[in-house]
Amino acid sequence: MFDPTIFDNLKVAFENQLYDLDNIDGRIRINSRTDRMEMSVMSREFSIRFALTDNPAISAEIRLEAGLADLAAEILEMKGDQPGCLLRIRFDLMVSHVEAECGLIEHTLKGIWPEVPLVQTLSRVYGEDPNSYKNESELRFQRKIDEEQMEDIPELISHVLMTLDELSSHLSA
Repeated sequence: MFDPTIFDNLKVAFENQLYDLDNIDGRIRINSRTDRMEMSVMSREFSIRFALTDNPAISAEIRLEAGLADLAAEILEMKGDQPGCLLRIRFDLMVSHVEAECGLIEHTLKGIWPEVPLVQTLSRVYGEDPNSYKNESELRFQRKIDEEQMEDIPELISHVLMTLDELSSHLSA
């Protein structure tokens, strides 16, 4: 009999919550979903991207990652290992006034996620508007999560929605 991994259980929990917010509540619109197994290194990655229904210009992505060591430790029930998944949350939006808007994004995210390291990456397409940049603001959680954090998922998603609301109200999208 197949016993789902930590990765599978967390993935389904995130999907259930987010698809309810899309299909039942209509608060968000899911834009994309990826469920990938990287055969060369035997790792798994799941991501789901969504935006608030009333502001599709700012999107959020929740990503789970599990490497070979975590999957093997869990499946083989290796003593002393703590298998789990890495969690990343990313917010994507366009900015024009880099210093001011990136500072506001940092202030907003640090206000909601004070303990989580933040990395902002700017990019633009050559030949397009030279004053417009894509801002990818990624929260990189330092510890792995597992089924012990399953009941924290609704609160985590609530914080993601709060972040989208705050970014929407503070920045002209």
